[in-house]
Amino acid sequence: MSKIPHVIPYQGSKRKLAQQILKQIRFNNIDTFYEPFAGSAAMTIAAAANNIANRYVIGDKLDALAKLWEIIINEPEKLISDYSQLWKNQLDNPKEYYFSIRDHFNTTKSPTALFYLIARCVKNSVRFNSDGEFNQSPDNRRLGMHPERLKKQALATSHLLKGKTKIFSGDFQDTIKNAKPNDLIYFDPPWEGLTQNPRYAYLLDYESLIEELKRLNNLDIPYLLSFDGICGNRSYVKELPDYLNLSGISLNAGRSTQATLLGRAEITFESLYISPALRNKNSLLTNLQPERTSYQLALFS
Repeated sequence: MSKIPHVIPYQGSKRKLAQQILKQIRFNNIDTFYEPFAGSAAMTIAAAANNIANRYVIGDKLDALAKLWEIIINEPEKLISDYSQLWKNQLDNPKEYYFSIRDHFNTTKSPTALFYLIARCVKNSVRFNSDGEFNQSPDNRRLGMHPERLKKQALATSHLLKGKTKIFSGDFQDTIKNAKPNDLIYFDPPWEGLTQNPRYAYLLDYESLIEELKRLNNLDIPYLLSFDGICGNRSYVKELPDYLNLSGISLNAGRSTQATLLGRAEITFESLYISPALRNKNSLLTNLQPERTSYQLALFS
C-alpha cells in the first residue's frame, strides 16, 4: 500500500497512531465508518486507504473545518488554487500577512484561510480565544505547507474519499445519529475541553459523551474512543464509568513535542478504549477469544 496522505497538518492528529488503532478492528466489512471529531480526519483517511468500510462520515463542530473537508474531498483543485495564491502573497512579509489572514478568517470564517492558518501557525496547534476567534501566532521559522505538497496530499485524499463520504457540521451526536450495528465509530474528542481549557473552538460536555456511549452500548453499536493518556510522570487519565464495560489499551505515541521543546525527553502514551460491541464482533468474526482483545483499565491507573 502506498503512503497514506495527510492533508491537514493538525497537532494531535492520529496519523502516527492510525495503524495501531486500526489493528483493534479485526474485520473489514464495516458499512459506514464515522469520525465525529474529525480534525485532520487521519483515522478516516487511514481506514479508507485500508478499505475498512464501504462509506465514511466525518463531522466537526467547527463549521469552517467541516466546509474545508467538503472542499478537500469534492473540490481539491479549488483549495489548491486558492491556497497557492495565499502562499505566494505572503512571501514579501510572511508575519504581517499571517496576521491579516487571521483577521480575515475571524471575520469571514473562510475555509481556505483556516487551512493557511493551520499550516502556518506555531506547531500547527490550533487555538481559539474565549470569543471564538483564532488567536494562535505564526511560526516565523517556516512558510507553511508548500503548494506542491498540498496538491499531492489533497488529490490523494480526494481520490480515497470522494463519492463515498458525507460531511457534517455540528454536535457529534448529530453526526452519528444514524449509526447502526454494522457501522463503527471512532471518537477522538478534545481532552483539554474536559478541564474547560479555552484552547479549542468548542468545549466537550463530558456527561453528553458518556450518555452517548451508553446509548451506543444499548444499541450494540461498536466504537473506539481515544480519550486520555500519560506523558512522562504526568497522567491525563479521565475516569470513565465502569458500567460502560470498556476495555483499554495504551498506545506509544512517541516523544512529546512539547516536552522536547522544553528540553525533556518524555514519551507519550495515549489511551484507546474498546466498546463491548467491538470486542464481541472481533471475537465472533475472527474466532478469537474475548481476552485476546480485552485489557484492564487498571493499565492506566
